[in-house]
Amino acid sequence: MQWDWNFVWEIMPTLIQGVKITILATVLGSILAAIVGLGIALARRSENRMVARSVGWFAEFIRGTPLLVQLYFIFYVLPDIGILLPPLVAGVIGLGLHYGTYTAEVYRAGIDNVPRGQWEAAKACNLSGRHTWTHIILPQAIPPMIPALANYFIAMFKETPLLSAITVLELMNQAKSVANTYYRYIEPMTLVGAFFLVISLCSVVLLRWLEHRYGRIER
Repeated sequence: MQWDWNFVWEIMPTLIQGVKITILATVLGSILAAIVGLGIALARRSENRMVARSVGWFAEFIRGTPLLVQLYFIFYVLPDIGILLPPLVAGVIGLGLHYGTYTAEVYRAGIDNVPRGQWEAAKACNLSGRHTWTHIILPQAIPPMIPALANYFIAMFKETPLLSAITVLELMNQAKSVANTYYRYIEPMTLVGAFFLVISLCSVVLLRWLEHRYGRIER
């Protein structure tokens, strides 16, 4: 089978639509993962042992089961109990919850890396718990986390093809649809690989800049 440039230009708009959905799912999933991860990390530091253990068990359960199984559960099982979610929403929730449990460990390590003296200084200044976290601890803990968080962002992007299993029209799903319609696979699948490679490389460059710009703090 020979490469057909006319076919490439014909299917390009369809693949571009898939790229947009892929990027949207990745960005929204990353935001949700960052929020969920921070929530889990803080909950696991709770003085209430029941809360800390329950959240810990939940995180271990999510990490110990495949993302694809979780996506199927959210999209196909939850409707049986009356929770019906659009495909993209279900995909974003699945990605966010799954990667949130991993980013929680990054947050935990970053928080534990803040010198004990900073906690004691905040207490000596009679700062409230909220102000201690928002003005003292997190501003010092988050910048060193950027490289690890960036790796999870890229990993999430490369796992978005799993969303095709729950009918999300992301890049891989669009490419499979085109390939099955025209019985030509070399062009759409090659373009999928090229899109993922280019976007991943661009993400790496951007995230390395962010790491250089914000990932270093003065002690």
